[in-house]
Amino acid sequence: MKNRFLKLWHQDGTRSVMASVLSILVGLIAGSLIILIVGLCTPSLGLKSVWDGVRLIFGGLFATGRDAVGALTFGFNPASVGNMLFRATPLILTGLSVAVAFKTGLFNIGAPGQYLAGTAATLFIALSIPSSVVPPEIIWFLAFFGGMLAGALWGAIPGMLKSLLNINEVLACIMTNWIAANLVTWIFDISNLKNVVENTKSGYIYKTTFNHVATSKMGLDVLFPDSQVNGGIVVAIILAIIVFIILTRTTFGYQLKACGSNRFAARYAGIKDKRNIVLSMAIAGSLAGAAGSLYYLSGNTEFFWSTYQSLPAAGFNGIPVALLAANHPIGVIFTGMFMSMLDIAGLQMTNLTAYNEYITDVIIAVIVYLCYLIAVLNYNDSTSRICTGAAALGEVQEAIERYRDELELNISLYGLSGTFSIKKYSFDHSDTLFDFLERIGFPKEYDSPMDFDLNYYTAPKTDVFTEEVDQTLHLNFSVIGTGLQMAVVESLPV
Repeated sequence: MKNRFLKLWHQDGTRSVMASVLSILVGLIAGSLIILIVGLCTPSLGLKSVWDGVRLIFGGLFATGRDAVGALTFGFNPASVGNMLFRATPLILTGLSVAVAFKTGLFNIGAPGQYLAGTAATLFIALSIPSSVVPPEIIWFLAFFGGMLAGALWGAIPGMLKSLLNINEVLACIMTNWIAANLVTWIFDISNLKNVVENTKSGYIYKTTFNHVATSKMGLDVLFPDSQVNGGIVVAIILAIIVFIILTRTTFGYQLKACGSNRFAARYAGIKDKRNIVLSMAIAGSLAGAAGSLYYLSGNTEFFWSTYQSLPAAGFNGIPVALLAANHPIGVIFTGMFMSMLDIAGLQMTNLTAYNEYITDVIIAVIVYLCYLIAVLNYNDSTSRICTGAAALGEVQEAIERYRDELELNISLYGLSGTFSIKKYSFDHSDTLFDFLERIGFPKEYDSPMDFDLNYYTAPKTDVFTEEVDQTLHLNFSVIGTGLQMAVVESLPV
């Protein structure tokens, strides 16, 4: 039982979940301490208000108001839960957008621009096709998939710049964000979609219900009355499951993750890394575009078209959602709901106490920093375990120098990943290639994007090979998941 528990504990998935839970608890405690300090330093508040604020931080989603004597009351609040699900929909999708890019080794900070591109395409389609001619259901599908397509095209731009010109995707995404903001502003400014029916609403675009187009409630309005919830949350969850299946159960998803672990090794294995980079960013963009599409197809939201002054927060909020979920598509569902729950808790604090809702922003900031810190510590811990031992680091360097001229050996290291590139190798010596790889800590057999088996290319130590192979042999040792990393750690001499 103890060994089984230790084995479970050392799995990356378990550690990621525990790290996220720990970060959440510390963030909530940090928010409680801020309330305590503010309450004690403000004479008009006192300890009772501190206790109310702390309870709302942990259970604001279930706050139902105050009773006749002014005490907070808690219970099932269908309006708050429904609004939480509604607000979680774009967070889940932008979190998925960031997570997919992270899985392929890219940082998609361009989700706000892709969100805007999807929003613009959706609103133009939803409001321009007369519902008297085309059924509103058909218009909804056209608008939704049009928004996803627009987001995909906008996301593919930094992907192409990265793959073809090796321009950093962060810089490209930042530029495309502001280009999208100004482009969307200009397009709506010259359009006839500005709300001129309601007074003081000309800065907004018509709601999609103006053309009788809206996301189906799917019966959720019965479960959560007096809330904004609709079937968009169901669509978001389905998309998260689809992304999970693609990444974990398909060859295409495996290729995407291989490019993320080591782009160069994936290329040596025959994977088209440039194509996959573009496709990865296009998929990420389509998910961010879907976030904007579902939010404004709800029928009860208005788009303020003068967006050039700021970027949509939902795009950036996908980053902490993905980070807290450790980039797991299913985990993103729950972290998106958690972030939305904090948003609802902040509103309850503003409505029911003297504290400001922005305390929840501090909590989110603490959680994000802790998640990043734990990720760095885990990385350093893994690196130290791989590069320690009586013979590990020193013998690796010695072996590299020994074989460099003989085998024309090149080793490229990228953190916990890397590639061996061996040209015109020959086994006419007592130490075979197998001995060399075993010395530096590789297992005898392992799976990689090449499905390479060391035993197939090597022989027992007593055998001598004289045949020269006029080709380049590339051995990929990218860390994908935990299998290879754990094998390397366990086989190191100590």
